[in-house]
Amino acid sequence: MTGKPLRCATYTRKSSDEGLDQSFNSLDAQREACAAYIASQKGEGWLGLTARYDDGGFSGGNMDRPGLTRLLADIEAGRIDVVVVYKVDRLTRSLSDFARIVDRFDRRGVSFVSVTQAFNTTTSMGRLTLNVLLSFAQFEREVTSERIRDKLAASKKKGMWMGGLAPLGYVGHERTLKIVPGEAGTVRWCFARYLELGSVHALQRELKDRGVVSRVRVSGKGRTTGGNPLGRGQLFHLLKNRLYVGEIVHRGQAWPGLHEAIVDRETFDAVQALLASNITPRKVLARQSPATLVGLIRDATGGLMSPVTARKDGKVWRYYVSSKLQRGAGVAMPPDGLKRVAAVPVEEMVADALRELIGDPNASWERMRELISKVTVHTDRMALALTLEARACAIRDVPPPAADGSVTLVVPARLQLKAGRVWLEAGAYGRTDRRRIDRTLVAGLRRAHRELVKVGIHPSGGARAWLDCRGIDDRYIRRLATLAFLAPDIQTAILEGRQPVGLTLQSLIEMPLPLSWEDQRIAIGITA
Repeated sequence: MTGKPLRCATYTRKSSDEGLDQSFNSLDAQREACAAYIASQKGEGWLGLTARYDDGGFSGGNMDRPGLTRLLADIEAGRIDVVVVYKVDRLTRSLSDFARIVDRFDRRGVSFVSVTQAFNTTTSMGRLTLNVLLSFAQFEREVTSERIRDKLAASKKKGMWMGGLAPLGYVGHERTLKIVPGEAGTVRWCFARYLELGSVHALQRELKDRGVVSRVRVSGKGRTTGGNPLGRGQLFHLLKNRLYVGEIVHRGQAWPGLHEAIVDRETFDAVQALLASNITPRKVLARQSPATLVGLIRDATGGLMSPVTARKDGKVWRYYVSSKLQRGAGVAMPPDGLKRVAAVPVEEMVADALRELIGDPNASWERMRELISKVTVHTDRMALALTLEARACAIRDVPPPAADGSVTLVVPARLQLKAGRVWLEAGAYGRTDRRRIDRTLVAGLRRAHRELVKVGIHPSGGARAWLDCRGIDDRYIRRLATLAFLAPDIQTAILEGRQPVGLTLQSLIEMPLPLSWEDQRIAIGITA
């Protein structure tokens, strides 16, 4: 025996937990082989530690393993000199992870030994050989993954159910799905009732009133989930699920399944058409709507508020609504909180406060967007969280920083109800003159008229005259000249500075402007 004893830790791992309940399992076999190897090196001063570092049921493709975590912690604490494993891939199957582990071993002077492959990382040749071996181990793992994916795709093309959580109305049965009669009736009722109501919100309320809940599931570890009222997201998924018409879907493609359908094709197609007609216009309106506070505005609880567009009496109204409320979840608001607020006054108040802060009445929203990180709405005020840039360019005094270093500008406001809609009006310190003449936008509008005059076209001739025109070859000028055909009241609002906060010359040119003046007002956000 030479020198001080070398403290040896044995690490074992098995990817699945199958067979671990046996009296002598794979981990025991690995540990026994490592113990025999350590005993054979007793003359070199090797001493096996009693601490066990086992990971049963953990993949070697990641580092999130309790046994490995304890092993690395003890290495950092200086309690281990040699790490012994049965095979290299028991430690890890990832080449990049292996490199990081060995680097940590080297920093603490710890050697690494594989019993069946006789490798030792204390030598350069040992490191080279280990890297080559790990490369092949990683290659084998990737090939196995590809083989599993190919088998999964081939099985689904044959209509097989390849496992997972079966949807409401079905249970897994061998390689297919078996109908649960009671749940299947609920599914059919949901499809039929949605066609009558035309609203997922209304359907969700009726299901809740009827006491319909999701299926109760018990995991292998005894954890119980489900048994809750169906949410909007669950209902959308249910109404779009092609399993209910007897199809198996894989990566966007559908094949006839081996299971029996619950919903007939005619009903399913009618539901998809109704869903598309309800959802698509809202997406289009959202793209056209100048909702400048998206991602910034929050309610009094700190939850995000999302833009919502509604039509009434031929007009379009924009709101910011608590995201939790949109998802159908209950929202407990404090006394000074709002679940829903009209968008226009909030956007104007934010813009006015920021323009006053930096002393630039014509500042564009693109510039002001960088001045705030959050806007919190209350019934009597709005709190604007200022960025460092805002504090640097402010010409008026800003509030002192809070304990965490943040600076919040409070804008007084008061709650007003107009025709059932919640508005926030500027308080005593708010500006009453909200006109913001955008000189660039006005100049662009005037140039549009001049360019038409050059080629002998007058906007009073109608949009058809412009569509038939071939006198302007420059693509940018042709797009700019379309502004001359905006509704007269829209052009007047631009000249007087009453355009929406986020409207700029560039955004207006890039916007696909409708021919109808009424549709133009809706797209731009200016009401007649």
